[in-house]
Amino acid sequence: MHLAWLELLDFRNHARTRIDPMPQGLIVAVGPNGEGKTNLLEGMHFLYALGSPRVSTNEPLVREGADHAYARGEFVTLSGRVLVEVEAPRRGASRVKVNRSPVRRRRDLRRQVRAVLFGPFDLPIVIGDPARRRAFMDEAVVALQPGRDTLTTAYERVLRQRNRLLKEWDGSGAPKGLEAWDEQLIQAGVAVVAARAEATELLAAPASVEFEALAGYPLVVRYAPNVWDADDLAGAFRIRLDERRADELQRRASLVGPHRDELELAVRDLGARAFASHGETWAAALCLRLGVASAVADAIGEPPLLLVDDPYSALDPARRDRIAERLRGRGGQVVISVADDADVPGAADAVWDVRAGSISVREAA
Repeated sequence: MHLAWLELLDFRNHARTRIDPMPQGLIVAVGPNGEGKTNLLEGMHFLYALGSPRVSTNEPLVREGADHAYARGEFVTLSGRVLVEVEAPRRGASRVKVNRSPVRRRRDLRRQVRAVLFGPFDLPIVIGDPARRRAFMDEAVVALQPGRDTLTTAYERVLRQRNRLLKEWDGSGAPKGLEAWDEQLIQAGVAVVAARAEATELLAAPASVEFEALAGYPLVVRYAPNVWDADDLAGAFRIRLDERRADELQRRASLVGPHRDELELAVRDLGARAFASHGETWAAALCLRLGVASAVADAIGEPPLLLVDDPYSALDPARRDRIAERLRGRGGQVVISVADDADVPGAADAVWDVRAGSISVREAA
């Protein structure tokens, strides 16, 4: 799978950009910070995600002085060509067309095209709160099976209603209707736990392989669900709720379920969050995304578009060369960004100079 061409109009600092990437190999976008490299990769990813990992609304995506940002591009997949056109207003929902037809659900697009993006915004997956790691697992679930994109929101909806019931309880007797909400929590929670377990299992091994290639030792990636039983997950969930009933009533909050899951990450037998060096943290976050990309490639039979923003800033020169060779060797279309010509790897197949939101293509060395 690759992006045959891309057009950005009033997207971030790209007033009008058109690029025709080579179908496979390692493409390097180079330019000083603030010139539009990250914005370019974000625009490419936007055609798949229909949103940004950096901001929660469209407004920052729209260039100053414009009312809308536009992104258009055509993916070439094993199943055929997929034209994606997105109009993002400053306020309100984006309008999306796939092969000239309106699309209302993200899953309808994500079933046809796949892209994986890594950037500095991924570091909290390793060193941030557990909520960020849970979000990463849910992102991996959707990347592998877009039809599961509503599992977490369905669970969170039930969780909010159950928490509301506990908070409004008057303290006498048992909260009316709690057992019914228990069953809904179990049903929705089991689906989330099963999906996270499957996704983590698929990405853990390739992520560890990539990390070991960089660092010389493996990255441990282990799903630690709040409730687990391989044979009867729903039964285990129900038992755990009974065990914590008194605590939940006292604290007026739900204490059992996937909203308390964790993704355990470790290097050299130590927890990455507390003990990893800055370089190890950076490499772990990058390799988790590479693990997702490998799992997606296995699932759909072709590599997704892979976008890697600033992969070198925390790596020593030897590891920089190693990661460039490994990225190029993955197959498919890989686009990375670097801030200086000295960081352009010898393995590059094409180089894009990015200045003030404009791109010029030059021959790779």
